[in-house]
Amino acid sequence: MNRTDAGVNLLGLRSHNTALVLDLLRTAGPDGISRLELAERTGLTPQAVSKITARLRQEGLAAEAGRRASTGGKPRTVLRLVPEAGHAVGVHLDRDELRVVLARLDGRVVRERRAPLSLGAGARPVLDAVTREVTGLLEAAPPGPPSATATATEMSAGAAGAGDAEPSAVAADGTATAADGSAVAVVAPDRIPVSPPLLGVGVALPGPLDHARGVLHRVTGFPEWDGFPLRDALAERLGAPVVVDKDTNAAALGLAVDGEGGSFACVHLGTGLGAGLVIGGTLHRGARTGAGEFGHQVIQLDGPPCSCGNRGCVEALCLAALGRGDAGEAARVLGEGAANLAGLLDIDAVLLGGRAIAAAPEPFLHGVTAVLRARARREGSPEDAVRVRLAPHGAGAVARGAAQLLLAPLFGRETG
Repeated sequence: MNRTDAGVNLLGLRSHNTALVLDLLRTAGPDGISRLELAERTGLTPQAVSKITARLRQEGLAAEAGRRASTGGKPRTVLRLVPEAGHAVGVHLDRDELRVVLARLDGRVVRERRAPLSLGAGARPVLDAVTREVTGLLEAAPPGPPSATATATEMSAGAAGAGDAEPSAVAADGTATAADGSAVAVVAPDRIPVSPPLLGVGVALPGPLDHARGVLHRVTGFPEWDGFPLRDALAERLGAPVVVDKDTNAAALGLAVDGEGGSFACVHLGTGLGAGLVIGGTLHRGARTGAGEFGHQVIQLDGPPCSCGNRGCVEALCLAALGRGDAGEAARVLGEGAANLAGLLDIDAVLLGGRAIAAAPEPFLHGVTAVLRARARREGSPEDAVRVRLAPHGAGAVARGAAQLLLAPLFGRETG
């Protein structure tokens, strides 16, 4: 190993250890956690923990939370995360609505905005809408602690690292080049003021897309987005790091970071249908961000046409039933698809979310549960082997999860 490699590994180890400590501070909440407990739970030496926590306090990320009685000796000082030391914006680009949230380091949403949107209107109007709503969100937000400004800037640079190896697809004249070589205007306004300290912006929208490069593919129902470099175009507009992922992945990541364990599918039904998959506690995106295209499994040969080009997809059948006002039938179809998914992946739970389910939660909860239990009885499995629950945060789960695209890596939780 040469010196350069050793330096890189040392920096990675330092970052990993800091993330471990930050995550324990996050999960401890306002009650805090002592340095001794941090050492015991991380496996780090007390000296290493003291160095890390001293640096975090100096950077404004940690603070004392009082003292706790000790079994021997003087009382222990407990430390807590400072949630206001940094923020992230989460953006949910739905087919007909835009939702943006501002979340603190602990994931708590402190501000939210919604606006109508037409995803098929083209890049310029969509980028204009995102810029307008994110700017309004930040301008209305209370200022963060002054001591955290430099820290937030450093953290923002780290959050952008996942995509920095790719050359920017946004030219100096404010145009973005799509895969077919055509130029799309994305003229940038003045940079958004970073108050409170901003790590960056997470954007979640229907797939398929390339998470690593932030480039869209043939978004279901909107093929005109194929090849558009959304990450780079928005980063140029906003003057902040941007991460792009599928809506269902963002929702599943948010649930995993919030403490949902094991293997589960976050089934999201709104203007479309998809699933975010967490397998063994880890978000499963697939090699090409293609995992979780749940809505486009064909369950009725020669069924109604779907916007993806196939016929008889779960999504087409569900949306058709909802269009007729038959939530019970939509739930039954959704249950058959969820049962197929549970049988294929042997998951522990199915969490139901999205606007359509939030509008009529009980029919979907009962309908999906009934199908899964009937399937379990036929297979000789326990009826409650796969739990069915409503996902928390309802229609806002995707935007919250989009903010976690920036927050989670700070705590070593980038995949849940």
